[in-house]
Amino acid sequence: MKESRPGISEMMQSVGPGILFAGAAIGVSHLVQATRAGAGYGFDLLWAVVLVLLFKYPFFQYAHRYTVATGESLLEGYRRQGRWALLVFMLVVLASSFITLAAVTVVTAGLASGLLGLSISLPMVSFLVLILIGGILVVGRYGALDRLMKIMVLVLGGLTLISVGLAFRHGPVGAPGFTHPDIFSTVGLTFLLALMGWMPAPLEIGAWSSLWVLEKNRTQGKKPTMLQAMVDYNLGYFATVILALAFVSFGALVMYGTGTEFSPKAVRFSAQLVEMFTATLGGWSHWVIATVAFITMFSTTLTVLDGYARTLAVGIRLVKGKPPQTGRRGYLFFMFLLAGVSLLVITFFVTSMKALVDVVTILAFLTAPLVAVLNFRAVLGDNMPVEHRPGKAMTLFSWAGIVFLVGFGLFWIYVQWVA
Repeated sequence: MKESRPGISEMMQSVGPGILFAGAAIGVSHLVQATRAGAGYGFDLLWAVVLVLLFKYPFFQYAHRYTVATGESLLEGYRRQGRWALLVFMLVVLASSFITLAAVTVVTAGLASGLLGLSISLPMVSFLVLILIGGILVVGRYGALDRLMKIMVLVLGGLTLISVGLAFRHGPVGAPGFTHPDIFSTVGLTFLLALMGWMPAPLEIGAWSSLWVLEKNRTQGKKPTMLQAMVDYNLGYFATVILALAFVSFGALVMYGTGTEFSPKAVRFSAQLVEMFTATLGGWSHWVIATVAFITMFSTTLTVLDGYARTLAVGIRLVKGKPPQTGRRGYLFFMFLLAGVSLLVITFFVTSMKALVDVVTILAFLTAPLVAVLNFRAVLGDNMPVEHRPGKAMTLFSWAGIVFLVGFGLFWIYVQWVA
């Protein structure tokens, strides 16, 4: 039976999980990695950003598609493939969750310190950030998360596009004859892998999107049509694409060829980022840009903590053979566990924000093919309605994406460890 076409009002009511996805993605990958790509290599890494955004697209989309078509989370789709598949995915989550939260929290804390002129230590600022985020999630729950993300993504997108437009109008400020390091050297490839690992986000956050779709359905009392779900997803993904290109361009126009490098320290990096914007927009914009940059990373940290807590709470129940429904207690337990361990990582192991971010993002790229295959298998499962399975074109596109992710990972391993 063909779905009736919803009106614009109904379509907009279904928007939410896709924007949460954008809020989680537009953070370290954009503010830090994309800007570093432009600052260090000009426009010469745009091809890599475009390719990875293109080839990751179907695997993030499958999270929305599977959940709307089957009424269950992607985690249950993994379990249907065999307990081994869910176990493998949960190992990826456990390996990345604490260090990922630590990475985004450090960047957020650095921006908060610069914005407020704080003189206290970075671990203490990180602690205060996580306390504030935890309070929002405990008190506001999904509804607050949904509303906050829509506002934050809209404000960030508008100001960033204005800034990039003005930078294009002024033209590049760097030396015309400047030559960047070789992209295909060991150092260049390592950064390239780190750039693509979180561009626009690590693939495991597809599971978060799936859980957010179910939570929105529960709070609204109805499930969206497939068309509504795809509009929601595509809006969020389109926002990540446009802003990724914008941040690479901004770094290329404002910092490439100037002889200035980004600091590995979170507070100094944050100041440099704000200085890039104010150099383009004028001194009046300092507080606006600092606030928006902080809001961007704050929203990312918010969604990362919520997404990993939901995934761990549900995933571990499924591994144990229990029903996927988890009470508030399980969610809160993993939220506080994540925050606590991440603070320990920040306090005792973080000496360089840049190094921490690169480790996390490279790990994300190397595990991406595995998650991509699991997502692809989920939408081809017997429980997936035939009309909602990927068609021939999408199937070929998915295989091309898997080949790209595997091939580039093997190429880096060869250059790093063999050549």
